[in-house]
Amino acid sequence: MDVSEQAVRAAADLRSLVSKLRRKFRELKTGGGLTPSQTSALIRLGKEGPFSASELAGIEGMRPQSMAAILAVLGEHGLIERSPDPEDGRRQVITLTGAGRERFEGDRQARREWLARAMQERYSDAERATITEALALLERLVAE
Repeated sequence: MDVSEQAVRAAADLRSLVSKLRRKFRELKTGGGLTPSQTSALIRLGKEGPFSASELAGIEGMRPQSMAAILAVLGEHGLIERSPDPEDGRRQVITLTGAGRERFEGDRQARREWLARAMQERYSDAERATITEALALLERLVAE
């Protein structure tokens, strides 16, 4: 089956936009002075954790040494804790602390509020309705 040039262009534009939006969310200053890489690890742990350091490095696409440095900073901020892996005592499992969970949820809320304010300020009611309709169409991409 041939794919139309329009579909190829739309797919590329959508992928680019999603990447830019993710980058914007990660760069959004939510307080606490974390770098985008540290924020990304915190988000990953909040959404999908717990992980071992090596698992997290693989998922984030970085060397284990780089992840170790990121986790050291998150640990210094009291945002993560390490505990022995129940299946392999040589490994440690990384989870968010209570403070880490609060930070994750607070940052998530700040991103939600930023997006809602931006949409309110930059789009008319009719444009927001169009975006909502487009999102419903895009939802079919991931529906099973």
